[in-house]
Amino acid sequence: MSKMWSGRFKESQSTLLDEFNASISFDKNLYLDDINGSIAHSQMLAEEGILTQKEADDIRDGLLQIKDEVDTDRFQFNISDEDIHMAIENRLTQIIGNTGKKLHTARSRNDQVALDFRLFVQRKNSEISKHILNLIDTFINLSKNHTTTLIPGMTHLQHAQPINFGYHLLAYASMFKRDYERFEDSFKRNNYSPIGCAALAGTPHDINRSATAQKLNFIAPTINCLDTVSDRDFALEILFNISTMMMHISRLAEELILWSSYEFKFITISDAYSTGSSIMPQKKNPDVPELLRGKTGRVNGNLISLLTVMKGLPLAYNKDMQEDKEGVFDSVESIQISLEILNEVIKTMSVNTDKMEEACAIGHLTATDLADYLVKNCNIAFREAHFITGEAVALAESKKIDISELSLDELKSINNKIKADVLEVLNLKNSMNARDSYGGTSTAQTLKQIEYFKNWLEKLEEVN
Repeated sequence: MSKMWSGRFKESQSTLLDEFNASISFDKNLYLDDINGSIAHSQMLAEEGILTQKEADDIRDGLLQIKDEVDTDRFQFNISDEDIHMAIENRLTQIIGNTGKKLHTARSRNDQVALDFRLFVQRKNSEISKHILNLIDTFINLSKNHTTTLIPGMTHLQHAQPINFGYHLLAYASMFKRDYERFEDSFKRNNYSPIGCAALAGTPHDINRSATAQKLNFIAPTINCLDTVSDRDFALEILFNISTMMMHISRLAEELILWSSYEFKFITISDAYSTGSSIMPQKKNPDVPELLRGKTGRVNGNLISLLTVMKGLPLAYNKDMQEDKEGVFDSVESIQISLEILNEVIKTMSVNTDKMEEACAIGHLTATDLADYLVKNCNIAFREAHFITGEAVALAESKKIDISELSLDELKSINNKIKADVLEVLNLKNSMNARDSYGGTSTAQTLKQIEYFKNWLEKLEEVN
């Protein structure tokens, strides 16, 4: 079959070039977006008198037949078609004859692929956003049960201060809320239609780009055709958003791995989402969080790859941009399955509250409370209070106990200004609840944060 662009060529194309140049093996993922975009384009052409309504109807019916063929695995993808756009157009011409050749009026593959790819990214953006909201809802529901469950808050992976587990979970809800907002912002910023820009400079045909944009649920057509056909910011944004979210997921995965170890035993991951060892029958491995952690490197690589492809390209379209899709397809697939399985892991894991609370008795988590007590109740400067508290920690270490287990007499031996009420201050639950400032870990503040997230989700449901 001769190429649709082969009119000015005298020699046949090399079969090696066929293989090297073709993108049909991966851009067939865009078939639905190509068909939807082509139906909208042909309808607009009919409305403007460039096609007859009969021609537009025949094109629509033919394209819907092709959609059904692809959906039912009856469509024959051929490398000689180069890409999904020509594969569909060639099949359309087989079905409806020469009218199929009129579909490409007033457009180029440059704006066609920009449209298809943007439609795909926008569609996946919305799907990913829904998965994020489901995950946030899971964190909120779990956190409700653990607003009083003590867990060591850590810095440098060292025990620092007592917090409640619900508060810890809401830290991830906060991260994922930012992720959701990034996807939403990207959707709004990129919801403009490229079709009608043709190769780079627009078209002499009397088209209505606003009508096509409206049919495809875009806000409006893009403003500058030269920029439009060479713009892949929308693809870079979804890759960046996915990479940022996978970084957050990877941080959570690391904690799930640690928490499920014998050294912590804070959680037990469900058997449904664990694997065993081929040689050690006692093993129960946290493979899901490990894979989540590993996929982060993969999606980061996809982002860097496209940034590198785009960094030196002159305006407008260049064939290098054929390399824009595979990384996006891969990252989208990775984040969607990652969000689904992470949600299930969190829903089905067991929380071992006794182990969490036992761990709070290690590491002198209320040491800062003693320093604050000395400042507030004994009129001692913080730097001196810090030193006195250090002496108390050293005394507890020498006795192989936690600072919260020191007796009043032992504390008074370090500084005689200390009074009996210090014992209440050093109590772990009291320490957690003392941090009652806005955004803090107290049970009261944690409940307020839960209410905040619930209201936020409810408002989104009302809007959507």
